[in-house]
Amino acid sequence: MKYKSVTGTRDVLPEEQPYWRFIEKKIYEITTLYGYQRVDPPIFETTDLFIRGVGETTDIVEKEMYTFLDKGETSLTLRPEFTAGVMRLYLQNGLHMRPKPVKLFSIGPIFRYERPQAGRFRQHTQFNIEALGETDPAIDVEVMSIAWQLYAELGFKGLAFQLNSTGCPKCRPNYVQKLKEYYQGRVNEICDDCKRRLDRNPLRLLDCKIDTEVVASAPVISDFLCEECRTHFEKVKSYLDLLKRQYTINHKLVRGLDYYTKTVFEVWVEGIGSQNAMCGGGRYDGLIEQLGGPPTPGIGFGSGIERIILSMKEQDLQPEPLQGPQVFVIHAGEKAKKIAVELTFKLRENKIATLMAFGEKSFKAQMRDANRQGTKIALILGQDEVDKQLVSVKDLKTGSQDLVAKKDVIDFVASKLRD
Repeated sequence: MKYKSVTGTRDVLPEEQPYWRFIEKKIYEITTLYGYQRVDPPIFETTDLFIRGVGETTDIVEKEMYTFLDKGETSLTLRPEFTAGVMRLYLQNGLHMRPKPVKLFSIGPIFRYERPQAGRFRQHTQFNIEALGETDPAIDVEVMSIAWQLYAELGFKGLAFQLNSTGCPKCRPNYVQKLKEYYQGRVNEICDDCKRRLDRNPLRLLDCKIDTEVVASAPVISDFLCEECRTHFEKVKSYLDLLKRQYTINHKLVRGLDYYTKTVFEVWVEGIGSQNAMCGGGRYDGLIEQLGGPPTPGIGFGSGIERIILSMKEQDLQPEPLQGPQVFVIHAGEKAKKIAVELTFKLRENKIATLMAFGEKSFKAQMRDANRQGTKIALILGQDEVDKQLVSVKDLKTGSQDLVAKKDVIDFVASKLRD
């Protein structure tokens, strides 16, 4: 072939659509239960928004963004994550004037230039949740529970949170200083990426998958939390205990974005391989202020849809099947075809999913097509039926057949499908 899909992208074929529809249906059901409303920010924003919001020293900004100049010489970037764009939307459109908390969700593509891996692509689709304007630890647990309930209703077992607190601007600097001192004493033992992070983004040192022994002995942030952060974290844990949600305190969990404060979390699922985190998120109480808005606390998470589908397949979790065509109209001869066209469109107008045969196929070939399409009923129009203004209605499951007046066939088919 001359043309192929770009590395890191993929085609979603009809066979996979039931997964997408099933997941989206669950997302809409659950966000409605929790009172979240959908917003759709643009796919691209000014580059500075992501540099400012995501963090100049993050891997996303340094290595992964798709950035280009438009014809007006403005630097634009395909969104690498949702939160910064949603915060811009929140401020620009006056959502910050609404009663708090403001609860929002989005579904759509995000773009990161990174090594493609299982369930993760350079273009992938994300379900994103944001709750803005509330500091109560109970809303942390509400946001976390949206992810939990989604995965539970999709059929996943063995759910558990990975949980940590990354502190706040009051207590984090002291911890970061201690962390840097520890790593400076072991600088000869760490990888090149961590040597770079040591000055630019020290918290990301804890996310290294290479220097595991060094990470294991590093200072833990829980020993440095201020009273406010410690109290907040204890309340989050107490609500999770109340709801009997399984969780593990993971002192190394910091997430990859600069804007996180206090609560950070991931949802892990049992039995889906080494990459068992289904989603990640946390609190970002200073982000909106950093983008030029008023001080506004917030918390959210993102979950990749492709990752969910891959895990559903690994776990043999079947989506609800999509309802396909129910009726197939078979015809022979030009007069019959005209009636078939008229009948097919009338059935569709009455919300009955209907196919008809095209071309000059034989009865046998048309019947074969009807069975292949999984339809329940075949409407057969031959010369005899045309002459008598009748339609032969065949039940493809039982093989039974009825002759019905053409004028009554729509009501007859509708009744038969209801039975």
